[in-house]
Amino acid sequence: MTRNMLSRVRVVLSHTSHPGNIGAAARACKTMGLSQLWLVAPLRFPDPEADARASGAGDLLASARVVDTLEEALAGTVAAVALTARPREIAAPQVAPREAAERLLALAPQGEVALVFGNEQAGLSGDEVALCSLLCQIPTNPDYSSLNLGSAVQILAYEMRLAAGATTLRTAGPDLEVAGFDEIEGLQAHLLRVMQALEFYDPQNPRRLEPKLRRFIARAEPLREDVNILRGLLTAMEKRLQ
Repeated sequence: MTRNMLSRVRVVLSHTSHPGNIGAAARACKTMGLSQLWLVAPLRFPDPEADARASGAGDLLASARVVDTLEEALAGTVAAVALTARPREIAAPQVAPREAAERLLALAPQGEVALVFGNEQAGLSGDEVALCSLLCQIPTNPDYSSLNLGSAVQILAYEMRLAAGATTLRTAGPDLEVAGFDEIEGLQAHLLRVMQALEFYDPQNPRRLEPKLRRFIARAEPLREDVNILRGLLTAMEKRLQ
């Protein structure tokens, strides 16, 4: 379902002047599962620098659609969001990146949708903005609002992936498995046994040491590997004590 929804999203770069930014945008798209890259009158493309910055996303560059106008890039879409770094006096409603992504994905079942990014220096023209149904501005530091084109694409691509419901993280490998209940209980008992041998802990007068120790372990959220290391250390200490 996530892949089908994201396949309907066009990432449109209008009049991009630096080919490296096209490559960075392709990498940002592929990382988040977006597969459609549209280029409106790029200054230099294809270009070796775009290939280098794509870093494994060369397939998106190879399949990129190059057109002369934004009208061509938006033909057949049901909605488009224009990314802008400055306020517009007469423009479509403005939303934050998360809402923009949610609105586009809500319309994606009806047809393809688009995220539109402008030229690095001048951004989108007034005529280009007028072709879009929504405006989006990425919240930045007001004292330094300069945001690289590739970074802007990455932010919106991430929000699109979240909006599509792709919230499941990759499964951890066997070395990153969280310790289970039995392993935690074994570690707790082992710690108490060694502390007793060191005369640091008196089981006849435990006070609040046991629950505090349990809380400490719980807050650490140890992995299975962590528990094995600690228990190996405790075993070595027991041998020394003997």
